[in-house]
Amino acid sequence: MRILLFSGKGGVGKTSLAAATGVRLAQLGYKTLVMSVDPAHSLADCFDLKSSLFDASTADPQEIAPNLSIHEVNIQQEIKRHWREIAGYITSILKTSGLNHVEAEEMAIFPGMEELSAMMYVNQWRKEQRFDVIVLDCAPTAESLRFVSMPTTLDWYMKHIFPMQRGILKAVRPLANRISPVDLPADSYFANVKDLYNKIEGIDTLMEDPQTTSVRLVTNPEKMVVRETQRAFVYFSLHGLTVDGIIVNRVLPDEVRDGWFGEWRESQQHFLGEVEAYFAPVPVCRVPLQQREVVGLERITALANLLYQEGGDPAAVTRTERPYTFTRTADHWEVRLNAPFAGKGEIGLFKKGDELVVTVGTVRRHIGLPTSMAGLSPVRARLDGGTLVVEMKEAA
Repeated sequence: MRILLFSGKGGVGKTSLAAATGVRLAQLGYKTLVMSVDPAHSLADCFDLKSSLFDASTADPQEIAPNLSIHEVNIQQEIKRHWREIAGYITSILKTSGLNHVEAEEMAIFPGMEELSAMMYVNQWRKEQRFDVIVLDCAPTAESLRFVSMPTTLDWYMKHIFPMQRGILKAVRPLANRISPVDLPADSYFANVKDLYNKIEGIDTLMEDPQTTSVRLVTNPEKMVVRETQRAFVYFSLHGLTVDGIIVNRVLPDEVRDGWFGEWRESQQHFLGEVEAYFAPVPVCRVPLQQREVVGLERITALANLLYQEGGDPAAVTRTERPYTFTRTADHWEVRLNAPFAGKGEIGLFKKGDELVVTVGTVRRHIGLPTSMAGLSPVRARLDGGTLVVEMKEAA
């Protein structure tokens, strides 16, 4: 099974491009699911399926064309299926603060529920071999990063905090419930947490396997959007995921020659050049601005023909190497990137703001540094079997 994760800043066109990818995959014969992980779902709207504002028909996978299904994670339905004990306990606590039952139930939907529910389904369908490809239409960048970091966070909690917390509360619950204004969580609460964890076990390995999972970052040729895409690229790399494509959406087509767009076109050309330079060697695809809103299967299919010309296969594994990795040793950080054809005398590097700039001959790479490394400086670089290793330390 292949997993294609579409991420980017809100409003860049992720949903339309994820939908177009799903359409092309279905045309190629893959049994495909396009799944929305964004709480503000718009996937059914994109396919022009919803008959009302709160139509929940896509809360389970719904086939909309041969080989093509869509699914919008409905958190209210997921609470009934998977989160009953957890949400019930949180609701009971919130009700003691004066909230009415409806308000308490709404407040009991805490961040991460959609992401974990989506991961459970992906893991389940992988085991069942229900779909050949799952296209994930993710929430804006920050939530996407929470999505990919969730397994690591939950794994740490389950190994270090959960057993101790469960044991202590089991011991003190009879006494504490006599004096506490609210009952401590019952053991069924912890059983629910454990069951959820078991259902996503192994998803982290799946997400970090470039043969299975690829990230496609969607951006627009505008300064703020490109900057956020660069940050997303850094953090997906930091979490061990492989970005195998950058899609620049809404590029002014050549036939738009009106002088009113002159400055806009010039600005777009500048940022298109920046995108090509920053993300190399990851391939960059340009998608022109459409004349009409991309709504309905016919227009999504037309977009798919632009995005994947000459019969391109979106499920093909095109990159298995991560562009760079960050590792921590005893006394310093290391940035590692592939430089298989570089000679020692051809490499130069310097730090510019929160970026490490590496030059190999005439090629320049800009490597955005995570927050924890932004204050460090390069102190040493070496070639290790075709890998450039840059040591980073705090300035003396």
